[in-house]
Amino acid sequence: MRVLAALSGGVDSAVAAARAVDAGHDVVGVHMALSRNRDEFRSGSRGCCSIEDSNDARRAADKLGIPYYVWDLSDEFHDLVVQDFLDEYAAGRTPNPCVRCNEHIKFDTLLERAEVLGFDAVATGHYARIEIRDDGTRELHRARDAAKDQSYVLAVMGPEKVARSMFPLGDMASKAEVRAEAAARGLGVSNKPDSYDICFVADGDTKGFLQRSLGERPGDIVDQDGAVVGSHEGAYAFTVGQRKGLGIGRPAADGAPRYVTGVDTSRNVVTVGPETLLSVTTLVGEETVWLAPDVPAAMPVACEAQVRAHGAPTAGTVVRDGDRLTVTLDEPMRGVAAGQSLVIYQGTRVLGQATLASRKA
Repeated sequence: MRVLAALSGGVDSAVAAARAVDAGHDVVGVHMALSRNRDEFRSGSRGCCSIEDSNDARRAADKLGIPYYVWDLSDEFHDLVVQDFLDEYAAGRTPNPCVRCNEHIKFDTLLERAEVLGFDAVATGHYARIEIRDDGTRELHRARDAAKDQSYVLAVMGPEKVARSMFPLGDMASKAEVRAEAAARGLGVSNKPDSYDICFVADGDTKGFLQRSLGERPGDIVDQDGAVVGSHEGAYAFTVGQRKGLGIGRPAADGAPRYVTGVDTSRNVVTVGPETLLSVTTLVGEETVWLAPDVPAAMPVACEAQVRAHGAPTAGTVVRDGDRLTVTLDEPMRGVAAGQSLVIYQGTRVLGQATLASRKA
């Protein structure tokens, strides 16, 4: 097959490309330049898409003996990922930019270009597995290494994109094994630090990034009875379940800590309350992407629900009704916010994904 290997400049994508070459595919490497400030260098594990990353990707391609290109997708990334991130926070929701990047950039724009250029598949360094059923259906599964599993941020792909994707690292036992293989292959990125946090917030200060982008909007922090207990510089900077950074001058009457229980950006008000108000047992998701055509709709199906990339899944049942998912949990889940990605599993298999619209106690 003709395979387009996405080379980020990190160790994972380099080893994934090497494995695609070993498998006998005709591989071409491409680096997606996503940042509008690519002349800046990384600071350890912060940031991405710098000139350093582009150079590391080129060196990896040279070592593997494959053609290498750079595609400037910075405008698409800004409009579809960064602006979406800002718009969601401005609306009082909690987005996951990695999900949006995978949806719109890595497995939408990239696949579209790959298809036009005659490639059969795209290979990336994501940690996930694709299994093929006897009837030919391709299933998305968790990676063997649970600590590195990225199936949560890939669930938004949809069955068509899964059918044209390759994840050569899905069966790797650990990141240490990936680094050891990179070193054995002579790839210079074997000890390069991983990127963490939000890639376009290079200093890790998400609140500061939001304030610089959206401006200060002073308002009140109130308790569950509506009494003003503090102030803020923008409701958009808070998320449900948050405890730190509230700036509340006095404790609750019972002395217990308070958490953000609601964010109303239309009124510019943040509501805080006791931890007990954070627990929910019903999740409703919209804009559903379903990956399991063999799993029936309109009837309860046993599942596990996950709302954070590395959060613990919670058992329950899911009912799918068109574009809407309703999950009833066996045990309460805490700190769930609108805008999060709701991913449905059965064991290691991803059944589907939706954007969390509401939750109920």
